[in-house]
Amino acid sequence: MISYFTWEEFDKSVEQIANRCKFLEFSGIYGIPRGGLCLAVALSHKLKINLISEPIKNSLIVDDVYETGVTLNAFKSIEGAMFFVLFSKNKPTWWNSVHISKKSEWIVFPWENTFNSHSDRNDYIKKRGLN
Repeated sequence: MISYFTWEEFDKSVEQIANRCKFLEFSGIYGIPRGGLCLAVALSHKLKINLISEPIKNSLIVDDVYETGVTLNAFKSIEGAMFFVLFSKNKPTWWNSVHISKKSEWIVFPWENTFNSHSDRNDYIKKRGLN
């Protein structure tokens, strides 16, 4: 199943994250390449937090999707860090998510090339041996 996430939905999601973080102090915001970069930039402007090139103590770390946990788990031990994703395919425990989606759902973000969405999904499935 393929779902298309719009810019309007993205803006509403940024607003939701910003509202949850507006009274917190962060040393910076880090967006995990590639999926977290757009979110990090939008939140950096909204919250007036510096965008940083690597996660550090007390930073806000963001990504587009939490699927297997491999990506975010690499940063889990950073002291005082807070984690947000736009979509989680698992029930959040130590990270935060704006939306929960099914494991089978493939989300196409507005900054992605929609013409490549089917081949991107198929490549992802092959790489992870999910067929």
